[in-house]
Amino acid sequence: MAGAGVGGGPGGGPAAMGGSDLQWCFWQVKGAIDEDVAEADIISTVEFNYSGDLLATGDKGGRVVIFQKEQENKSRPHSRGEYNVYSTFQSHEPEFDYLKSLEIEEKINKIRWLPQQNAAHFLLSTNDKTIKLWKISERDKKAEGYNLKDEDGRLRDPFRITALRVPILKPMDLMVEASPRRIFANAHTYHINSISVNSDHETYLSADDLRINLWHLEITDRSFNIVDIKPVNMEELTEVITAAEFHPHQCNVFVYSSSKGTIRLCDMRSSALCDRHSKFFEEPEDPSSRSFFSEIISSISDVKFSHSGRYMMTRDYLSVKVWDLNMETRPVETYQVHEYLRSKLCSLYENDCIFDKFECCWNGSDGALMTGSYNNFFRMFDRSTRRDVTLEASRESSKPRAILKPRKVCTGGKRKKDEISVDSLDFNKKILHTAWHPLENIIAVAATNNLYIFQDKVN
Repeated sequence: MAGAGVGGGPGGGPAAMGGSDLQWCFWQVKGAIDEDVAEADIISTVEFNYSGDLLATGDKGGRVVIFQKEQENKSRPHSRGEYNVYSTFQSHEPEFDYLKSLEIEEKINKIRWLPQQNAAHFLLSTNDKTIKLWKISERDKKAEGYNLKDEDGRLRDPFRITALRVPILKPMDLMVEASPRRIFANAHTYHINSISVNSDHETYLSADDLRINLWHLEITDRSFNIVDIKPVNMEELTEVITAAEFHPHQCNVFVYSSSKGTIRLCDMRSSALCDRHSKFFEEPEDPSSRSFFSEIISSISDVKFSHSGRYMMTRDYLSVKVWDLNMETRPVETYQVHEYLRSKLCSLYENDCIFDKFECCWNGSDGALMTGSYNNFFRMFDRSTRRDVTLEASRESSKPRAILKPRKVCTGGKRKKDEISVDSLDFNKKILHTAWHPLENIIAVAATNNLYIFQDKVN
């Protein structure tokens, strides 16, 4: 496996897979440059839609911001369309559960787009307890000439209406409306960590620490519990569900990962309650490297199917693993994300960083992977060349089209001038959420309250 600081970049598409290294350029950054960031502005999820033309972020303040890719400019054919704010709306509000005397945060845990069926766009957003289906639609015409009310909306006196008017549609400034179409509530006792839309486009799953529910997009008052790992006696609880996702093509198959580092693949055709899995993926632990932290760092924070549906990727604290669905005994590829932190686990435990939940994502062709690290670093791995690169999301290198310089972390001995030592890494700056455009080499990286967008140099 390539070491932690090998140069070169991964890519997607034929050129990059043919061995030519990809260089990434800074493109855009969204968000304020405040020194002390308001908690509510911290980005908590990032998600491209199926075409990649829309990019949604959710934050801890319960807001969803959607960016739309501008159409390419004819006068400047080399400039790709930028992402600009398309719609901003408050998705969730803080609530209070009076029965349990618990505050329910408004923080958006996950956003999932639905495949587009008509002119409007639909997305699901969730906080800890409630999932909402939002419709985002455009209005650029308004009706004028009502019979029963004036132009300013006041009702007219019926006795003064002497003629029948035919309302006409007049053009108006484009308005983007976000309206909640469905609210799926009261089905989770614990915090929701995942939602995933099924390939049948009619159902979706939601997962919390101990249960997974199956919903129909049209039905809000009931869901089916398809996994329940809650023990009769909660003192016997040994593991929790950390993430769940539907297979991209087989509507009966889904996987969920656990805090014990295992992944279970379930088939809904075998039984209504999928407490018994069809496949069980686990890598045997090397007894020589066992430590007090082994269980904590083996917990899986994210699981993602490849677009092809043949593989799945899991992220634990120190590594990313790629599993072939036909091989349960061990992963086919393992990539070290920040192995140099293994000696720092004690202090990472003390400052709670060891419990950070990093996400991971595939590029459009499944040839490259991306995941985050500390110090606003994020890592990319090319599956065919086995090369990897560490890049940084920072305002220092945020000049338009500036090429990102690979970063290297020095683990001991003499530090070269372009390296950064492990001891000077900033653990408050962490890249937990990343997304890769489904068709192009465009990536979105959330760094605290800022959203960075990078693209490959070729474009």
